[in-house]
Amino acid sequence: MGAKDQTKPGLHGTLLDGLGLRIASGELPAGHTLRIEQLEEHFGVSRSVVREAIRVLESMGLLTSRRRVGVTVTPRDRWNLFDPRVIRWRLQAGDREDQLRSLGQLRRGVEPVAAALAARNATPEQCGLLTGAVMSMAVHGRAGDLAAYLQADIAFHTTLLQASGNEMLAALAGVVTEVLAGRTRHHLMPAHPEPAAIRRHAEVAQAVQAGDPEAAERAMRDIVDEATTAMLAPPPTP
Repeated sequence: MGAKDQTKPGLHGTLLDGLGLRIASGELPAGHTLRIEQLEEHFGVSRSVVREAIRVLESMGLLTSRRRVGVTVTPRDRWNLFDPRVIRWRLQAGDREDQLRSLGQLRRGVEPVAAALAARNATPEQCGLLTGAVMSMAVHGRAGDLAAYLQADIAFHTTLLQASGNEMLAALAGVVTEVLAGRTRHHLMPAHPEPAAIRRHAEVAQAVQAGDPEAAERAMRDIVDEATTAMLAPPPTP
């Protein structure tokens, strides 16, 4: 297969991630003009693959195309900052601390509210899913299996947002998922998750099941505050 065979798996994703990360990091600054033929040569892909990646990045607001001007990197205030892929690239880039702080503030404004609403609206099935996720977190946390712990943590927070009964809050599940995944991906999690953090998740699940909005909101705020503080803390000195 040739270097520019667009059927080769992963070409589109590799180009998309490569360009997205270079834009998010500032390596390709706002106003920079991209040349399609240069991208073909640099990434070894076909023109159709390049155009598809550009189309996706345009949909995120990272690029704009205009006749006689070409494909141009846009200022950050034009980006869709809620797109999970943009969040992932920014966490990989140089402004990780600012991004984590912004995401922590967003979560503090969203997830405690979602927890309070879930205490009013959660179905018995959703209550069971929350409890099951906490049990999985406890098991995998003790074993130090961070990948399995992450999946249980994602299931908990996704279920909680859905249980709020508010479709706008539920739509933020991808944002929260990227924050949780980023914490593991960038080694901001302890080797064994803190038992206190798991207990707080259990408190949220219990409050939702008991129909106690105040307790659910309080416990969820504690979870978000602890996670944000831990991610922004300086690494321990050797």
